[in-house]
Amino acid sequence: MNISDLVTQYVAFRRTLGERCKTNEKNLRSFCRAIGPRTPMGRVRKRDVTEFLAGSGRITNAWHVRYAALKGFFEFAISRGHVRRSPIPTQLPKRLPTLVPYIYSRAQIRSLLDAIPLVRLPNRMEPPTLRTILLLMYGAGLRRGEVLNLSLADADLANSVLTIRDTKFFKCRWVPIGRDLTNVLNEYVRWRHARFPAAGVDSHFFLDRRGAPLTWWPLHHAFARLRRYAGVTRSDGGRYQPRMQDLRHAFAVHRLTDWYRRGLDVQRLVYHLSVYLGHYQLADTQVYLTMTPELLQQAGKRFERYARGEDHHA
Repeated sequence: MNISDLVTQYVAFRRTLGERCKTNEKNLRSFCRAIGPRTPMGRVRKRDVTEFLAGSGRITNAWHVRYAALKGFFEFAISRGHVRRSPIPTQLPKRLPTLVPYIYSRAQIRSLLDAIPLVRLPNRMEPPTLRTILLLMYGAGLRRGEVLNLSLADADLANSVLTIRDTKFFKCRWVPIGRDLTNVLNEYVRWRHARFPAAGVDSHFFLDRRGAPLTWWPLHHAFARLRRYAGVTRSDGGRYQPRMQDLRHAFAVHRLTDWYRRGLDVQRLVYHLSVYLGHYQLADTQVYLTMTPELLQQAGKRFERYARGEDHHA
C-alpha cells in the first residue's frame, strides 16, 4: 500500500465520522508530495516526518497542526496493519500562546461602520457589501465562512430567519435575527437587486463588484484596510491585531454581559447561545464567560447578590 492510497482511505474514513477533514487532508497530501506519493508505507522513515514537520522556517503552531494530522494518520495505518510502529516524534516543541480573540467595544464597531464610506476599499469590494457583512457577523454571531456561503434563498427575511448550511461537522441550523438586522439585510437586498438584476435566488447573498460570489481574500484585505483607517488596534499584548471574525466573539460576550446586567438566568441562557452560535459542545461557549473584565465584573456582582440570598440565578 503506498502512502497516497492510504491517505485517500483515511480521509474517507474520517469523513464517515462527520468531519470535513479539509485541513488534515491538505497537510497529508503535502506530506505525500514531500516524500513521494507512491512511497510504500513500510518505507516512511522518522527522518521524513521530522523534516516535514520542521518546514523551512521557525516553528509555529502550524507544526502542531501538521503533527496532529500525521499522528492520526499513522494510528490509522497501524490499526489496519500497514505499519508496525509510528514514525511520529515523541518530543514536541512548546506551543505558542493560544490566540486570544479581541472583543470590540460598541464604540469601536461604530467607528468601523462610520469609516466605510471614507476608506479606499479594494477593487472587488463595495461599501454596502462590507457594511452589511460586518453588521451580520456582529448582529448574528456568524462565522466568516457562514456569511460567505449564505445564499439569497437561505435568507427568509419575511420571517427574520437565516438558514446556515453545512457548517462544522456538516450541521445546519436556523438563526433567527432581530428587526434591526432584518432591515439591514432587506436594504442590502434592494441594493443588490438594483446592482445585479440578473443574480438569481440561488446565487450567493454577498457578491463582489463584478457580481461574482464574494471570496475571503478581498473581504480580508478590505477589513484590514478599514481597521487601520478607523484606528482600531489592540494594546493588550495579543499576537494579532483585531480580526473580522472577532466580531462573532464580541457578539457572544456582549450578549452575556447584557444578560448579567438585566439579572437574567445566564446559566440557562448560555445553552441557548451555544445552539445559536452552532457550537459543538457547551464548553466552546462557556469560554466567553471569562473573556473580558466587564463580563467578570458583572458575574461577580451576580455572585455577591446570590451569596446574600438576593438572586437565585447564579
